[in-house]
Amino acid sequence: MPLMIRPVCAADADIVADFNARMALETENKHLEPDTVRAGVAAMIADPAKGFYFVAEIEGAIVGQLGVTREWSDWRNGDFWWIQSVYVTPHARRQGVFASLYRHVLQAALTHSHVIGVRLYVEHDNHAAQATYKKMGMAMTSYQVMEACWINAFE
Repeated sequence: MPLMIRPVCAADADIVADFNARMALETENKHLEPDTVRAGVAAMIADPAKGFYFVAEIEGAIVGQLGVTREWSDWRNGDFWWIQSVYVTPHARRQGVFASLYRHVLQAALTHSHVIGVRLYVEHDNHAAQATYKKMGMAMTSYQVMEACWINAFE
């Protein structure tokens, strides 16, 4: 089955939002508020300055996704692309879907001289994901993420 990677379009917003909710439930046991997620996805699709998504299709069916947002580094005078909202449907896992999406993002990043690296968040206890990311050539950093968040997007 040939795998096709493409940018999302507005018509994909519902499935991207659904995949985001599934990912949050699977990885963090969090129930996202559907209207908030749909609005957030639609906002990112409508405004490329916020970021962008790619989806993976097999025979016309979307089986995976990832989003990319940007972080400016004044230390390096360039952008890091942050991979987020990674999801692959259960029946398509272990078939190279994430690897194809990741390679697609790396190739895209390499075409932009201002992009200086690619990063992502991974849960501390998600050892399977960590192993996958390491296999793709990523390495753990010495940083931990801290936040102050006042918007609750959970049910």
